[in-house]
Amino acid sequence: MSHEEFPTENPAVVTCGLPYANGDLHIGHLRTYVGGDIYSRSLRKLGQETAFVSGSDMHGTPVAVNAEKEGVTPEEFALRHHEKYEATFPRFDIDFDNYGHTHDETNTELTQEIVRTLESEGYVYEKEIPVAYDPDADQWLPDRFVEGACPYCGAHARGDECDEGCGRHLEPGEIEDPTSTLTGNPAEYREREHKFFAVSDLQEYLQEFINRVEGTSNAQNQPREWIEGELQDWCITRDMDWGIDYPGDEADDLVLYVWVDAPIEYISSTKQYTERVGADVFDWEDAWKESGDIVHIIGRDIIQHHTVFWPAMLKGAGYIEPRAVMASGFITLNGKGFSTSRNRAVWADEYLDEGFHPDLLRYYLATNGGFQQDVDFSWSKFRERVNSELVGTVGNFLYRSMLFAYRNFEGTPAADVSEEVRDRIQEAIDEFGAAINDYSIRKSGNAAVRLAQFGNEYIQRNEPWKLTDEDPEAAAQVIRDCVQIAKAIAVIFHPVAPAKMQALWEQLGEDGAVADTHIEDALETPPASFGEPEALFEKIEDERVEELNEKLAERVAATESESDESEEDADESMADESDLEPIADDRISFDEFQELDLRVGEILDAEGIDGADKLAKLTVDIGVEERQIVAGIKQLHDLSDLPGKKVIIVANLEKAELFGTESNGMLLAAGDQADLLTTYDDATPGTKVQ
Repeated sequence: MSHEEFPTENPAVVTCGLPYANGDLHIGHLRTYVGGDIYSRSLRKLGQETAFVSGSDMHGTPVAVNAEKEGVTPEEFALRHHEKYEATFPRFDIDFDNYGHTHDETNTELTQEIVRTLESEGYVYEKEIPVAYDPDADQWLPDRFVEGACPYCGAHARGDECDEGCGRHLEPGEIEDPTSTLTGNPAEYREREHKFFAVSDLQEYLQEFINRVEGTSNAQNQPREWIEGELQDWCITRDMDWGIDYPGDEADDLVLYVWVDAPIEYISSTKQYTERVGADVFDWEDAWKESGDIVHIIGRDIIQHHTVFWPAMLKGAGYIEPRAVMASGFITLNGKGFSTSRNRAVWADEYLDEGFHPDLLRYYLATNGGFQQDVDFSWSKFRERVNSELVGTVGNFLYRSMLFAYRNFEGTPAADVSEEVRDRIQEAIDEFGAAINDYSIRKSGNAAVRLAQFGNEYIQRNEPWKLTDEDPEAAAQVIRDCVQIAKAIAVIFHPVAPAKMQALWEQLGEDGAVADTHIEDALETPPASFGEPEALFEKIEDERVEELNEKLAERVAATESESDESEEDADESMADESDLEPIADDRISFDEFQELDLRVGEILDAEGIDGADKLAKLTVDIGVEERQIVAGIKQLHDLSDLPGKKVIIVANLEKAELFGTESNGMLLAAGDQADLLTTYDDATPGTKVQ
């Protein structure tokens, strides 16, 4: 592994977090897979040797629970979903070099080999621990078979995670007031011997690792409280039949915890790719054991697993560490969370069945906010961005310039590219390369859009239609420049919109595939002749959006009226959505409102509070003084991005002490995702809100 700028001499592996083989894919799931595909295509565009791999996560208790409900084996249940994912990803041009699954022979053998290595290196030990047991069902209760209260924050927790509260990983025996999901009866804790991975032995290494890992800042900052605090060892076995058996005869009644074999699938999938194409094309051992540049692209809910547990496993087993971890924000739908139980989702198949091109969604997901920020999807916002940016900016430039070139010159005019345009294309090339090295998918996509904006300004400024009679040579120069810009857009925008840019490539009369081009080809001379172009992007009408919104509303209403939600569905709904609360009946007077001293503040500094999962300590300039305010935004915002942000605070709130830290004021934010209230214009810190 290196920390040199891409492209490097090392083989790169780009991975995406494994989709759990437990349900259908909606467009919220696609964000990391589209991001991974764009990033891997972009690395190749820079000339980097790259493998793009993933696979389906087949094991774990949710699969076992749902398979039992359907009356099928866990393997049948998981394979059905795996095959669906395997067919769905290519429909969105998510082009994995290899897509496997965790239950195949390669991953089983490699997982057991790595665990044996960890054991031989002294990183695995046995310990007796309390494990939940259902006496009525006469069965141990691993992970999602048990639920209760989180011992850290008191929120409802399921299995190995406090998924409705602080988000902590939970070890067996930690859930308080345990209840069996099999019978609904109270569970009891019984002593049981399990295997543990001594992550704490690698704490010093992890503290060094987190300081050098690249990627998004949330992946670098979020795990610090675990790595720098009292690092707990991980129980790596479970009392189940479904999973990969712990290697060796002495533990034949235990399977490995799903978070052991799941990330190992990254290596297994790369190995399968090598076995298919040959080590001379891509050598998995070189990539994973010698000098590879490994980039993991995941959702932010699994940052801890990829920055604590996984690098510790790799280190203990003699593999190289990841170079970068890119963690995405979540996707909401019309301001609310996706709810599969209420059918409030835009399903992946549904999107395509409605006749929309996959490149439109790829663009929306890739460039609508920074990768680590939460993004809201609505059909209205989707229409607006498609119409204004893809149709109005990119499509408009490409069609008008190439049509003019075809009608007046039957292709590319015989002239050299002007210095101005050559420099502007080189600027876009540099912008693209810098974005990939900054792990910014958004900036890489915007490099092409900004070039198209320049193209529109350039053609409008020079008005070649006026020059054809007055100064044909000048007209030829302008159109020659525009055709070169069009070719550059095809090359630079290809990772985001691969199918549309291949169509543009062919319209330009180019041979082969735009996927095979490198970034410097953006400045190569286009073919001398090409045919009449066709518009690449079509406008989405308002009526179409209204129709789609009505379909979604009717579907949600029908699902809610067909049957009452099960308790599990109700839990999921509480976790997934943020329904608006009714307006309070009790009114306050204007005088009472004026008692609140609301002020504009500017955040000067933001840092997490050690030991507190959600709390951050902010230093805020409110004009007349600087205040220290504690806010529950640690897991919802990238704290390093907050300095310089304007916010609204309640300045006359009584002081309080939270987690041993004084808080002098309250930060105002909207909703469960803590959308910070800010100002429309550049209000001065200390300005009173009234």
